[in-house]
Amino acid sequence: MFDIGFWELAVIAVVALLVVGPEEFPALVRTASSWLRKIRAFIQDARSELEQEVNKAEELKRLVEKETEIARLHEIIDEANSSIAVKPAAGQTGQSPPAGEEHRIAPPDSSAASRPADSEQPHGAPKKISS
Repeated sequence: MFDIGFWELAVIAVVALLVVGPEEFPALVRTASSWLRKIRAFIQDARSELEQEVNKAEELKRLVEKETEIARLHEIIDEANSSIAVKPAAGQTGQSPPAGEEHRIAPPDSSAASRPADSEQPHGAPKKISS
C-alpha cells in the first residue's frame, strides 16, 4: 500500500519519541495501531462489498443475456409456427387453403342451446306427451 520500509518507520518512531516524550509514547503507539487496525478492517470490508456487488452485476449480465437468447428463440419459434402449413386431417381432400386463409375450427352449434327443455331427454327415454 504505502512503500514504507523498516528504516522509515524507525525514523518516524524516533521523531515521535522525541516530540511526545517517553511517558506518552506507549499510549501514542497503542492509539496509532488501533487506528491502523480500524482502517485496515474498513478497507477489507469495502473491498469485500465491492467484490459482492461486482459478482451481482456479472450475474445480472448473464441473466439478461439468457433472457435475450430466450426471447430470440421465441421469435424464431413464432416465425416457424406462422410459416408452417396446417396439414389436413385424414379423409380430407389434401388441398391447402387459399393464400391468406387459415384452417379454423367451426364454433359449436348454437341451435342446441335454443331447443326447448322438454326435448332434452336422455337417449332412449320415453317422451312426455302433453294433453
